[in-house]
Amino acid sequence: MAPIPTPPAEPQDSPDGYVGLDADRAERLARERGWSTVRSLAPGTIITMEYRVGRLNFEVSDGRVAKAWKG
Repeated sequence: MAPIPTPPAEPQDSPDGYVGLDADRAERLARERGWSTVRSLAPGTIITMEYRVGRLNFEVSDGRVAKAWKG
């Protein structure tokens, strides 16, 4: 039987630190800190809720991050 792969580690970074930042700056910062995928969403956007290791989600309103979460 093949071994179960170990998922890559996520950056040790709190999503709360991005709230209030300009969306472009927040995305650049997240990529610099090691997030492999950064997703910016408008408020109320319908999304799937599967968890993706290494993904950081931003809800962006008026060009600023209003909410941020992993996965």
